[in-house]
Amino acid sequence: MAQCVQSVQELIPDSFVPCVAALCSDEAERLTRLNHLSFAELLKPFSRLTSEVHMRDPNNQLHIIKNLKIAVSNIVTQSPQPGAIGKLLNDVVSGSQPAEGSVANVITAGDYDLNISDRSIKASVPWYSNWKDTFMELKESSLYTATTPWFESYRETFLQSMPASDHEFLNHYLACMLVASSGEAEPMEQFSKLSQEQHRIQHNSDYSYPKWFIPNTLKYYVLLHDVTSGDEQRAESIYEEMKQKYGTQGCYLLKINSRAPNRASDEQIPDPWSQYLQKNNIQHQESYEDGPYTMTSSKNSDSNLLSLDGLDNEVKDGLPNNFRVHPLQLDQCGDPPNTDGSDHTKFASVHETKKASTGVIRGACLTLTDHDRIRQFIQEFTFRGLLPHIEKTIRQLNDQLISRKGLSRSLFSATKKWFSGSKVPEKSINELKNTSGLLYPPEAPELQIRKMADLCFLVQHYDLAYSCYHTAKKDFLNDQAMLYAAGALEMAAVSAFLQPGAPRPYPAHYMDTAIQTYRDICKNMVLAERCVLLSAEILKSQSKYSEAAALLIRLTSEDSDLRSALLLEQAAHCFINMKSPMVRKYAFHMILAGHRFSKAGQKKHALRCYCQAMQVYKGKGWSLAEDHINFTIGRQSYTLRQLDNAVSAFRHILINESKQSAAQQGAFLREYLYVYKNVNQLSPDGPLPQLPLPYINSSATRVFFGHDRRPADGEKQAATHVSLDQEYDCESSHQWRELEEHVVAVANKGVIPSSFYPTQYCLNSHSDNSRFPLAVVEEPITVEVAFRNPLKVPLLLSDLSLLWRFQPKDINGKDIETVRERVTGEPEMIGTEVISEFLINSEESKVARLKLFPHHIGELHILGVVYNLGTIQGSVTVDGIGALPGCHTGKHSLSMSVRGRQDLEIQGPRLNNTKEEKTSVKYGPDRRLDPVVTEEMPLLEVFFIHFPTGLLCGEIRKAYVEFVNVSKCPLTGLKVVSKRPEFFTFGVNTAALTPLSPSASENCSAYKTVVTGPASAGTALVSFASSGDFGTSTGQQPEAIPVPLPDSVLLPGASVQLPMWLRGPDEEGVHEINFLFYYESVKKQPKRRHRILRHTAVICTSRSLNVRATVCRSNSLEDEEGRGGNMLVFVDVENTNTSEAGVKEFHMVQVSSSSRHWQLHKSVNTSENKDAKLASREKGKFCFKAVRCKQKEAATQSSEKYTFADIIFGNEQIISSASPCADFFYRSLSSELKKPQDPLSAHPEKPVEDAVRLIQKCSEVDLNIVVLWKAYVVEDNKQLIVEGQHHVAVRALGKEAFSQSQKQEPPEMELLKFFRPENTTVSTRPSVEQLSNLIKTSLHYPESFHHPFHQKSLCLVPVTLLLSNCSKADVDVIVDLRHKTTSPEALETHGSFTWLGQTQYKLQLKSEETQSLQLKACFVHTGVYNLGTPRVFAKLLDQVTVFETSQQNSMPALIIINNA
Repeated sequence: MAQCVQSVQELIPDSFVPCVAALCSDEAERLTRLNHLSFAELLKPFSRLTSEVHMRDPNNQLHIIKNLKIAVSNIVTQSPQPGAIGKLLNDVVSGSQPAEGSVANVITAGDYDLNISDRSIKASVPWYSNWKDTFMELKESSLYTATTPWFESYRETFLQSMPASDHEFLNHYLACMLVASSGEAEPMEQFSKLSQEQHRIQHNSDYSYPKWFIPNTLKYYVLLHDVTSGDEQRAESIYEEMKQKYGTQGCYLLKINSRAPNRASDEQIPDPWSQYLQKNNIQHQESYEDGPYTMTSSKNSDSNLLSLDGLDNEVKDGLPNNFRVHPLQLDQCGDPPNTDGSDHTKFASVHETKKASTGVIRGACLTLTDHDRIRQFIQEFTFRGLLPHIEKTIRQLNDQLISRKGLSRSLFSATKKWFSGSKVPEKSINELKNTSGLLYPPEAPELQIRKMADLCFLVQHYDLAYSCYHTAKKDFLNDQAMLYAAGALEMAAVSAFLQPGAPRPYPAHYMDTAIQTYRDICKNMVLAERCVLLSAEILKSQSKYSEAAALLIRLTSEDSDLRSALLLEQAAHCFINMKSPMVRKYAFHMILAGHRFSKAGQKKHALRCYCQAMQVYKGKGWSLAEDHINFTIGRQSYTLRQLDNAVSAFRHILINESKQSAAQQGAFLREYLYVYKNVNQLSPDGPLPQLPLPYINSSATRVFFGHDRRPADGEKQAATHVSLDQEYDCESSHQWRELEEHVVAVANKGVIPSSFYPTQYCLNSHSDNSRFPLAVVEEPITVEVAFRNPLKVPLLLSDLSLLWRFQPKDINGKDIETVRERVTGEPEMIGTEVISEFLINSEESKVARLKLFPHHIGELHILGVVYNLGTIQGSVTVDGIGALPGCHTGKHSLSMSVRGRQDLEIQGPRLNNTKEEKTSVKYGPDRRLDPVVTEEMPLLEVFFIHFPTGLLCGEIRKAYVEFVNVSKCPLTGLKVVSKRPEFFTFGVNTAALTPLSPSASENCSAYKTVVTGPASAGTALVSFASSGDFGTSTGQQPEAIPVPLPDSVLLPGASVQLPMWLRGPDEEGVHEINFLFYYESVKKQPKRRHRILRHTAVICTSRSLNVRATVCRSNSLEDEEGRGGNMLVFVDVENTNTSEAGVKEFHMVQVSSSSRHWQLHKSVNTSENKDAKLASREKGKFCFKAVRCKQKEAATQSSEKYTFADIIFGNEQIISSASPCADFFYRSLSSELKKPQDPLSAHPEKPVEDAVRLIQKCSEVDLNIVVLWKAYVVEDNKQLIVEGQHHVAVRALGKEAFSQSQKQEPPEMELLKFFRPENTTVSTRPSVEQLSNLIKTSLHYPESFHHPFHQKSLCLVPVTLLLSNCSKADVDVIVDLRHKTTSPEALETHGSFTWLGQTQYKLQLKSEETQSLQLKACFVHTGVYNLGTPRVFAKLLDQVTVFETSQQNSMPALIIINNA
């Protein structure tokens, strides 16, 4: 049970005290009424004796009585009505509440505060192990005051208000004070009248109430004297007369009212009556006489409950009712039918009575001396009158019992034994016959024993009392007088417990039998309740909490909700006071108690019980229990007009992940909305409340700056740019950032400004939100808010908009004025979009996009969203399956809604840079909702017209791009940047306006073409172009491409269409190609210097041609013009298309070369196959002769000047040096240069490496082949002509080059080797292949020679040896003719011959110089000879190392010697 102020040893003696009646004359009552007190009330604070009292027991032993208290009450001849008692008890309980603001009984366990006596709830949840510590602390602590004072008040009032009964005498009157005033005309005569009145009340059969202990009641005569107005001498004389008549022991002169009433406020006198008189007195019957109480049975209450479960439910308690009856549910009809007799409509509560009487000063005419006189009067009455009377009565009763025990009792017992044969044993309660109606006459010896026992009990003589009760118990059981027996058992058990010294063990079974008898046989719940209250206190004092709880729970029943509530609450406290606290049982029984309090009309106590239980259930995952408790707390709080608490409780139901059915959740929501509406009506002008639904995932909030993307219009497709529909991609975001950094660097002469920050149009949880984002005036700001509806019922948000705060600034950045929070106000500053209806279905996640339109520069802070929260009328049927009415129209019938807000609070990223940040938890700012609105900026929109989605690899397609300035500012500096610059070109300014040839216009050719005559077939047509003409150079990455706008400026509202040529990427598959358009404002802005527009093109390419090319040196050293250095170019073309795209065949239209040093000269095999067609999977081989560019032309050209040579296979030349052919050539060239190069060629450092580099350059070829083609495509039963080009870059002699990168096979897996290689340096010696290309040798001789050997035996043949320097450096050459062929194969094939003359020559060849040596070969007979025997050694002029060339071995120089 709960902590109490009194111990059980103090409680029981105070509950059973000697009762004294008071009978006052009218004048005496008037005197006491001057103090606003009756005579009995006047004595109440002084009714406890301050000293010990002595008396002698029947054995003449001295007995000490401590803290004796007497109860004086006015005589009331009517028995108290049960309704009056019920009303009094109800008011006592409702009047005793936890003091507001007082120190609560709170125990801390871990991080959890358990509040025992207050209804406040703390937030966190403990571990179970901490609960034990908590309640052990609570149990053992002596620092706590009463934890349930309402129970103690109830118990005290209940015990005092028990009506007197015939089977016991504890509350029968032992004495009667007869009170008269000294101011009366005949006081002595008045005393006689009072005495006669008392005698008439006691002995007349008309009065069955009150009850008197013995016929000879002690009469004590009291003369009241008013000191201020009375005659003291007269009073003394009357008192003397009284003493003579009644004896000094039987009368008393009590002087009161020593102070005049009008002097009451002069000094403050203590008011000892307030603590006693706050509780209404049961003896004041007047207020109850007009409203007799009628008990309501449980059947009636049920029928009432059901009858009220109709339409009236909607208005009871101001709360709509949406539930069927639940075992623990609140009653549906507000104040329930009162089963405790507390008719609230008729009787004012104790609080009201207290408030009404606060202005009354009690004891106003009494001084402290008067207080002492009253205290002395009680002492005298007790010492001289009451105790001697009790002592004498005990002796008389004892003597009677002793005298009767000899004859009557023994005869009576013997007779019973004779007839029964043996002693009647104590039978079990179930076997005993129901004889509770048996009544003993007042003189019955059994009642005399009971009287003596009660008298002994009242004067604390518990030994004698127990003995008498025990004796009486046997007699009553023998007589089967069950009511009397139960009373004796009850008091015997209490007496046994209270015995001093070595007490007997408490006979709990006595109490159990008594309770069962009272309840089941006698049907007297009041007496059973008294038994339970006493026994529970005794068990609690012995730490038998489990037994006490069982006892308390056993007496709960349907006949009294108030009693059941109080006992259940005490049982709950028993559970937490156990050695191992039973927390869940505590909570469960507090819920039961709260339910019964609610039925009893004790709303505050019901609320307190539920709140205390909530401390245990909260956070344990018992969601249904939590929902029930929160709902009940909400309803009770609403009934008590604690609207904030009600809102909080209903809010908890909604924000937890509820497992309730849809119908239940809908009811919860409607309750919440109803309560919230009432709260808002109390303060309509207050701040908007925070709403709990729907959930908002603040971190998922996205902010988009700019207009929405326009939809595609026919062939016109808007740039994809950035939109909220796109998912965030980290890799893509990084690519866009790199592109922007590159173009900004290009625009700022290669340096990225320090103030540069990547443009972010869409801010989300992945973006960098540490800076204040920039918004532009007149451009919308879209905020995407992620809502989630956790309920199974739909939510309808109406008038949904953003809540913001704006600080306007002037152009210089100074504040203009402070604008507070606005929703729709200030439209001239910020326009706000309002969504009229936004429906979120059950358990749905949905995003809302809300817009703001800034019309002024300044600082904007987006605070949250504001909306009306409601649900749809009739959206859920009874069985939980229902349709949403009006969904198809977008109009919903709103049942009820409240306006409120939810804040968007976004936590920034956790900081993890410094040591301090790593060791603590710190978060950076997230400023995505705090944009800075800047001045107007130009706004570009880009549209692509006839933009393809599918191309062949290498296919050229012409499209158009439209640039539109939709802002009010001109834009300039338009550039486009892409990671794939080889994909597109805008051409050059001259090419855009060049008229197309007639035949080209027929085929809609994308190329610039010229009609040629048949004479040019197979021969190169040469033109020149510089890479600078095409906006690029081979030395840098051609990524940032200026868009050729007219006058470089696009005015507001203007639009420009430009052609754009596209070339399908060489690799097949799907390609995402990113374009980033960069532009600036003509007027420079301090905060934002540029803007960007993004576009992602998705192109699907299919296979077309695969081109390979190789180059080898020609054997002939001279061309037609006598210059050496010719090459043969072999081009292999394979049709790899599988007819997926409907391609029938490819036609080779033209092969062009582009190089700074070489050019194609003529086709070797054109005459054989003039019309080069390739069907599917066919291959074609072309051979061309290449020559060096003319020296005089090369000398005048810069290194960036390229020579274009076109060899055409038809009658139409495509100008390869013009757009778009040259553009794509240069794009492919720049992408080729991006590839990693040979480390030797990239970093020449040492002189030896210089030599090697020069030798390597001899084998390098800088020749680019462009193959132009046409294909016939069948599409939608139409034949279309598509055209394209492939590029092959040939870099070295004899090395095969491809138009597309070859797939490398993955290297084979090798074992790991853990050692350091001995030589990590790259070998500086050139390869044999490179050496052979340093000096080119060629022998000129007749193929056959006729010599008459019969005339001359020696045949001399002149041979010219041509030596050509292929390098750019001067070379020393040594020619050695002494070499002989020693291999047997060579000897078998070729005969032996001899060189005549000089055997070794030393020459010096300048850069690319050719020299000839005249040699003579000597033959002695006919045959076939190989002249390729000279060994040629070469070294660079400034080098020591000599390298041997091995040109001879590549091809034999055969000569035939014939005999003439």
